Amino acid sequence: MIPAVPSQLLLLAIVYALLAFLLLVLCLGTRWRWSLKVALVLVVSGFYLFSYQSLRGMSGWPADDELPRKFILLSAVFDEPSPGRGHPGAIYLWVNPMKDNQPLEMPRQFKLPYEKDLHRILGDGVKKARDGNTQMGETEPRRGEGGLAWLRPAGDDKLQLKLSDLPRAQLPEK
Repeated sequence: MIPAVPSQLLLLAIVYALLAFLLLVLCLGTRWRWSLKVALVLVVSGFYLFSYQSLRGMSGWPADDELPRKFILLSAVFDEPSPGRGHPGAIYLWVNPMKDNQPLEMPRQFKLPYEKDLHRILGDGVKKARDGNTQMGETEPRRGEGGLAWLRPAGDDKLQLKLSDLPRAQLPEK
């Protein structure tokens, strides 16, 4: 049986192919001005690219957003770098973002560049989570060495991640 998301993506691809065919028929079979035909082709192509990028986040691809400031760590997968093949490596995180100290309903996947220290911290956090100690994470930017911070591009900031045990809920007295 085919999973729901790939079949929906296949259906979407078929719909876009049909739309492109109809646009081709309109462009070849009408006496509209060429500028209008070019504008139609650009609008349909732009809409296709926009919807593809939008659907990417829904079909399990890592979010392009930055990691939330506070989150609950659910799992992590480590793709270690391979210098011989030029593979930089990555760390994939599944987290529940927190808002007002409450986890949101839907978990998200994030992709981080591979760092040995981050691998160690997250590996320990995953082990603790498997042992029943839910891990809460906090992020803050870590500035690089040397130079003035305001002169460096924003992309030079690395992520500093701290994990701690989630405090147990206290039950009210009877």
